[in-house]
Amino acid sequence: MNIKIKRVYDEPATDDGSRILVDRLWPRGLTKEKADVDLWMKEIAPSTELRKWFGHDPEKWERFRGRYETEIRHHSDLVDVLKEKAAKGTVTLVYGARDQKHNEARVLKQFLERNE
Repeated sequence: MNIKIKRVYDEPATDDGSRILVDRLWPRGLTKEKADVDLWMKEIAPSTELRKWFGHDPEKWERFRGRYETEIRHHSDLVDVLKEKAAKGTVTLVYGARDQKHNEARVLKQFLERNE
């Protein structure tokens, strides 16, 4: 399983494979052409309540990870879709957050890799 993560604002690359947006909201100021997203899986993103609570505060990171993983477990059908796509080739989970260490794509990638 080859899963990568990348900011949606970064230039798409040929080795990105299938680009899947994992944000609940469409990235601000970005056209669909520029984003070059193959699939938008907003349902697998953190709930609105969790996203607002976290607010990209690094001090809340560990609690956010745990809460988000609980939410991911409730979307086993979507997890299966991601696993199937990753089994067929490279998948790049794209996200809009500025923080490259504390974002939902990182949590989702690690969750998928642990639960192959």
